[in-house]
Amino acid sequence: MLSLTQVQKRFGAVEVIRGVDLTITSGEFVVFVGPSGCGKSTLLRMIAGLEPISGGELSIGGVRMNETAASQRGIAMVFQSYALYPHMSVYKNMSFGLETARMRKAEIDRRVRKAADILQITPLLERKPRQLSGGQRQRVAIGRAIVRDPKIFLFDEPLSNLDAELRVQTRVEIAKLHADIGATMIYVTHDQVEAMTLADRIVVLRAGIVEQQGTPLDIYNKPANRFVAGFIGSPKMNFLDVTATAGGGDTATIGLGASRFSMSIRRGFDASERLTLGIRPEHVVTGGTAEIDLGTLTIVHVEQLGGQTIAYGRLIDGQALNVVLEGQRRISAGDSLPVGAMAGGCHLFGSDELRLNS
Repeated sequence: MLSLTQVQKRFGAVEVIRGVDLTITSGEFVVFVGPSGCGKSTLLRMIAGLEPISGGELSIGGVRMNETAASQRGIAMVFQSYALYPHMSVYKNMSFGLETARMRKAEIDRRVRKAADILQITPLLERKPRQLSGGQRQRVAIGRAIVRDPKIFLFDEPLSNLDAELRVQTRVEIAKLHADIGATMIYVTHDQVEAMTLADRIVVLRAGIVEQQGTPLDIYNKPANRFVAGFIGSPKMNFLDVTATAGGGDTATIGLGASRFSMSIRRGFDASERLTLGIRPEHVVTGGTAEIDLGTLTIVHVEQLGGQTIAYGRLIDGQALNVVLEGQRRISAGDSLPVGAMAGGCHLFGSDELRLNS
């Protein structure tokens, strides 16, 4: 088990990581996700021992690791760049660290060939990195980590240098690797699709603070605040200004254009408070009856993806609204589309950006 208790990182007067508390259990696949500059890679490097901790405590297996050298933490890291030795074969790239540690040759050979078998790169062992594709090089980098038999694997945006097809393929391979070896894995990405598809648990970071952590569907279905709601999901959630009045007890009456509807809330709000209604594009209803009548959407741009059609437009009051439609729709810029939503698929946020509905 890995535990972070009020962990902080400062570069001079600038505080990059601000009191992170986090526990990661053995065998768990945890993804750190957030925008560029949120501190996710810095946090990963602190776990690895590549950055000193300014405050708080890091422990692995109940043992404090703050002052422990990176080589003594039982951790292996896969970087964004492959960082392979160009003059060495794949076999030598994977075995070099073990040779430096003076491990027996027979054991080195066993580990290298086992890792190559897991990653399906056995036929590539005698090749040089220049003879490999980007996906193959990344698998070699992962293999170099596997041979160390670490307690914890750390991945720092390992797919960023791959094209779209290879990203999907390698993502599946990493998920399969986790299922096969059952090791603890911590994965950093800014890509929320990678986070949703790989993680047992997602940790959403912003400005060095954990905004929310939970299973992918928990975070998708019940984002803690507007930032998380807008970051998780593609295309991003629509946000509409609404009015509201307390309906008594744990309900509120929401006003949006000509529509009035009720939502369950978990805390009160001020009558003058500016509230925001969040609706995911895939939860917008078209061409039928819905609890919430959003009015008419004037389309300004359409993306045809084959299996889906994404329409970008504006409502009568000028607010932007994006819609995901299944299948191929014959619509174009300038068309009008009646739109609505079901209250159960909506999210209500207060002026402090925290989630109000239950």
